[in-house]
Amino acid sequence: MALINPHINFNGNAEEAFNFYKSVFGGEFTKIMRFKDIASDQFPIEEKDANKIMHIALSIGNNSLMGNDVPEIMGKVNENENRSKIAVSAESLEEAEKLFKGLSAGGNVEVPNDSPEGSHFSMFRDQFGIEWMIDFNQA
Repeated sequence: MALINPHINFNGNAEEAFNFYKSVFGGEFTKIMRFKDIASDQFPIEEKDANKIMHIALSIGNNSLMGNDVPEIMGKVNENENRSKIAVSAESLEEAEKLFKGLSAGGNVEVPNDSPEGSHFSMFRDQFGIEWMIDFNQA
């Protein structure tokens, strides 16, 4: 079965966001590349973008959460637009509650922890504008 690994664009705060995600999920960074790492005469990088993240990957179980900063020359990512959500299926109620509490800290909760008929579901935008859905179904 193929793995699905979400990829998120940021406006210069990818490193901060991924350190936050690591504090919630655990796991390790499997790759961190900055724009300066790929700079060359054929691919010049502006000084203001040199230390921004070109690619970062956080290992979460068998999956990876990946992201990057968008160089200023390419415009800005609108953090308030209606983007796709990252859906996480927790393995336990405790894990669902931990992920909800950690990821929603400083963000906006749209659907708080809800538990109809043995399920657990929450939906929110984290402090970086990324939308998440956390679910656990005991069935």
